[in-house]
Order: sequence, then C-alpha cells, then structure tokens
Amino acid sequence: MGWSFKVHGGVAAGLGAVLLVPAGLTLLPGVLPLAEVGWLPALIAVLFVPIVVSAMARLFLARVDKSLAWQAFRCLPGWVQMGLAVLALSGVMVTFFGEGQEGNLQSAEVKDGRYFALDTTPYARGTVELSREQYQVVLEADRRTMLAVPGVLFVGAACAVLVAGELRRADRGVLSSK
Repeated sequence: MGWSFKVHGGVAAGLGAVLLVPAGLTLLPGVLPLAEVGWLPALIAVLFVPIVVSAMARLFLARVDKSLAWQAFRCLPGWVQMGLAVLALSGVMVTFFGEGQEGNLQSAEVKDGRYFALDTTPYARGTVELSREQYQVVLEADRRTMLAVPGVLFVGAACAVLVAGELRRADRGVLSSK
C-alpha cells in the first residue's frame, strides 16, 4: 500500500478518534468544556469535505464490490482492523446510547435569559421552554450528535481509504507477476 493511502487513512482515523473522545465524555455528568466553542462545527465541516469525499473517490476509482472490499479489509494488519472496529463501534454506541435521554427535544438555545428547545413530538411540534437542567441535557445531546456522527464518518473514510490502498497494492502485485 502506498504511503499516501496510509497517511490519508491515519489522518481520517485520528480525526475520528479526536471527535469520538469528547462525544463519549458528553455521557458523563457535568458540562463538556468545549461547550461554547462556536468554530468547532465549521472546522469539522472544513476537514470533513476533503477527507471524506477524497476517500470515497479513492474507493470508487478502485472499483470495489462488497465481497472484495471485505477481503481487502481482512488483509489489513490485525491491530489496524481492531482499532478501526473499536472506533466505529464506540462511535455507534455513543450515538445510539445517548438517544432518548432528552426525549424529542433538540436545538437548545437561550433567549432573554430563558431556555428553549425545539420539540419534535409528532402533532405537537414547536418551541418549548425548559428548565436549566433540561437545557443542559438537550445541549449535551446536541453536542454528542455533532461530534459522534462526523467521528464515525471519519472512521468510515479511513476504512475506505485503507481498503482502496490494499486493493491497489494487490492489483500491482498481480500486474507485476505477469
């Protein structure tokens, strides 16, 4: 596998891990210190687009079907397979374990010193006023989703890049033997 595939996959996996750690910390009591960082979603978006889109392009250019991709993933070193699997499973667990704690509330905000959130309950959709404690729960759930979903997608991009690199390495081995 070429070095560019290794670097791309490593950066994607590293970014996924960096996002999944604070996402997991939102499950602990208290407020996450990154709570008031307004530039974080913009930074995630700026990094997400080139890394994930180029990973999908690399996988598409490798012309991979599902069974071939699984075989290529199995050819990766065991510690890489384990690391990617642990990251992906932890991200999925953080995403779905935290669901339901806030009910149908999302998009917490403060207006004039009062706390509000969007209630997405069917047939009762609208903005509702919350207590400070409810506001904190909804805010943490929003942050968890904001961090965990891109984290899982970064890990998926790492898998895609490493699979594409492994397939390219295997294709070069076949071509050089002819």
